[in-house]
Amino acid sequence: MYFVSHSQKDTSVHGTYTFSSRPRPVENRSKYREKSTEKTEKSHSTYGNIMYDRRVIRGNTYAQRFLSTMVQEDLAEMQKQQEMRKRAVAHKKKTKEQIRSSTPGAVQGRQHNVVQTELYLEELSDNIEVSDIECQTDPFLDRPATPLFIPAKSGKDVATQIEEAELFDFDREVQPLLEVLVGKTIEQSLLEVMEEEELACLRARQRAFQELRNAELAEVQRLQERERRHREEKERRIAQQSEALMMEKETVEKIAARAYTQKYLADLVPTVFKSLRIQGFFYDPVEKDIETNFFPWLMAEVNNKLEKKNAARQLLDTLIHDVAQKKLSLYTHLESRPEK
Repeated sequence: MYFVSHSQKDTSVHGTYTFSSRPRPVENRSKYREKSTEKTEKSHSTYGNIMYDRRVIRGNTYAQRFLSTMVQEDLAEMQKQQEMRKRAVAHKKKTKEQIRSSTPGAVQGRQHNVVQTELYLEELSDNIEVSDIECQTDPFLDRPATPLFIPAKSGKDVATQIEEAELFDFDREVQPLLEVLVGKTIEQSLLEVMEEEELACLRARQRAFQELRNAELAEVQRLQERERRHREEKERRIAQQSEALMMEKETVEKIAARAYTQKYLADLVPTVFKSLRIQGFFYDPVEKDIETNFFPWLMAEVNNKLEKKNAARQLLDTLIHDVAQKKLSLYTHLESRPEK
């Protein structure tokens, strides 16, 4: 970081002069910039070398001519600024008056009349009442001029004699300062260059280390993937072998159970079939159908026929009995009648 010194002056009432150098950092400039930015920076650039700074006074610092000239220049500049402000204010007022809308002129053959627009009517007259009054005053003397204020002295007066070659020689005294500034600037520049080279070397090493680390990570990932495939293949083979052994064991158990069952049921099957046949579980389907379906239907039909025949016979017997009774009663009545 570079530092540039600036000079500052302070002129008091007695015309004393003080010099102070305050360092400030120089702004970093980019490699590429726009033209407008360059122009503005050039217009606002400050002096970097105090040898060419107009604010630094050279020669006898006790001369009052330069200070009075500067004060006069400052007063002239302030008067110019005040006049410019007054002109701007007057121009602004004039512009407002021009912009403000006014009453348009009367039409040809007519004229404007003044009309009151207030709430209460007032009598307007051109005659102004005037009264003269006189007053006699005592004469006064003119006020004398105010005497100049002179503060009371305090302390003791001290004088200093200055011999030749005892004053500040700028050209001689500024040389070590410039040597220190230039030396520090060159040293700082070298340090920055060395720092940039070291950073470039560190970045190159970092890139090489990053490439090596990426290669190692890729190799580790490849080995991990191969190990994972081997582990999955091993687990799959173990599962297949366990399944094959389980199926073989189950097959052996099924064969043994089948042989035992066949041996156990060899004499049981004829006995079971015989008992089932005796109990009626094995039958002829035609015979079973005739016994369960045809015979009950046939018996029901025969019973219906017989019931109908019995009902008809009873009805016929009832009719015959009624007819016989009627004939009997008729014959009895005929027999009981006397003959003529």
